[in-house]
Amino acid sequence: MANTSSARKRARQIPKRTLRNKAIKSRVKTAIKNFEDSLNKGDQEHSRLMLRDAVKMIDKASAKGILHKNTAARKKSYLMRKFNYQQQEKTG
Repeated sequence: MANTSSARKRARQIPKRTLRNKAIKSRVKTAIKNFEDSLNKGDQEHSRLMLRDAVKMIDKASAKGILHKNTAARKKSYLMRKFNYQQQEKTG
């Protein structure tokens, strides 16, 4: 059990922050899944919109400290590679 008042306050804050972080991480995962689904369907314009939304969600999570900046960069790079590869397959 926490001994100091500041530690008690931190203990009260942890569940709220955990719920917020889980919700934002879940939104990021859903945005990525929606992008991948639209990419598999072959709709390029919809895929472009879903990619933009996913990147925006990842950037927001990174700005709030929920995702590390390198993790966010890696996720965005992965999505961009998938999108660009799909574009190359369609054109040639």
